[in-house]
Amino acid sequence: MNPWTKLPPDAHPALALGRRLAGAGVAAIDTPALVIDLDAMERNLTRMAEFAQKHKVRWRAHAKLHKSAALARLQMRAGAVGVCVQNTAEAELLAAGGVHNLYISNEVIATPKLERVAALAQTLHEVQGRLALAVDSAEGVQRLAAAMASRPQAGASIDVFVEIDVGQGRCGVAPGAPAVALAQEIDQHPALVFAGLQAYHGGAQHLRTVRERREAIARAVAAVTLTRQQIEATGIPVALVTGAGTGTFALEAASGVYGELQPGSFLFMDADYAQNERDPAQPQFEHALFVKTEVISTSANHVVCDAGHKSHAIDSGMPRVHTLPGGAALTYANGGDEHGILRAAAPGGALPALGETLWLIPGHCDPTVNLHDGLIGVRGGLAQGTVERVIAVDARGALS
Repeated sequence: MNPWTKLPPDAHPALALGRRLAGAGVAAIDTPALVIDLDAMERNLTRMAEFAQKHKVRWRAHAKLHKSAALARLQMRAGAVGVCVQNTAEAELLAAGGVHNLYISNEVIATPKLERVAALAQTLHEVQGRLALAVDSAEGVQRLAAAMASRPQAGASIDVFVEIDVGQGRCGVAPGAPAVALAQEIDQHPALVFAGLQAYHGGAQHLRTVRERREAIARAVAAVTLTRQQIEATGIPVALVTGAGTGTFALEAASGVYGELQPGSFLFMDADYAQNERDPAQPQFEHALFVKTEVISTSANHVVCDAGHKSHAIDSGMPRVHTLPGGAALTYANGGDEHGILRAAAPGGALPALGETLWLIPGHCDPTVNLHDGLIGVRGGLAQGTVERVIAVDARGALS
């Protein structure tokens, strides 16, 4: 049984906030708040869609970034074939929000979760949708098959990707023979459809130089090619290789091996991705996600804002202070749960005044979004823009 109950539309705090703020200027946004520059986000979306079309690859946006059914639907209208999620609860909540092509690009092992996966596969089948799942063990395949077989309804099946470890050192079976054995195991179960290979190299996404990323993905492509050849030698076709992220997707697209790309962070970008040397083969993406904050205390050498790490994730480092035209350059230091400490970037530089608004670029966009009920969408820029809508983070806190 699905333990996640969809809130009535009028009950979601983000939607209530949207009704209050719609049409107001950015000054009306209370702090700290997570804000999307809608113009920048839509340019990012267009650039990704154009890239996928030009290079003739499928694009499946990773929705663990935004956890929002509204944004997933927007991406699919722009050309994405569907979205990836990272757990069962995210899949259930986005499906409830009208997203009907979902890939849980992760392993699910617990029997209660697999029962939910099977139920969701049936639900999506009934609306002509599709569900997929990644596996990296024979036991995982067998448990999934048992869960699918236990459903009273007939007709549903689920696409299953064998995940291979192409360098991340996280999930994934070894390339070659172990992956062949898993493909053969999947092929034995009527409700399971062997859909291809999951080959995501997360560790390559933030290698800082283009050369480092190119070398890492070349090794991944070699592992995928070997595995694909060995599986197909048994008579089982490998219909699709899927993977890639915001840091490397142009390399996977150019390989001729990957048929589907899974980047997510490109939609918003963050301070960590900004440290990567840009690959000219990839589109130029803009920062579109910001934390609005206010100066609440001043002293001679620093000021304090009201955005501590309860409002933005710090696993990939501190946020960067976004400098608007005419603004002073500042650095951010961790002040704890509720506070950020800001100093002038250069000796003797100006500090903002008490009550002044500032904008932070989070270090890591995905877990930052998970801290907020809603994303406040602003049209017309951060300085003079107006609130167009508030987008609910439907799967906030959905970790199972």
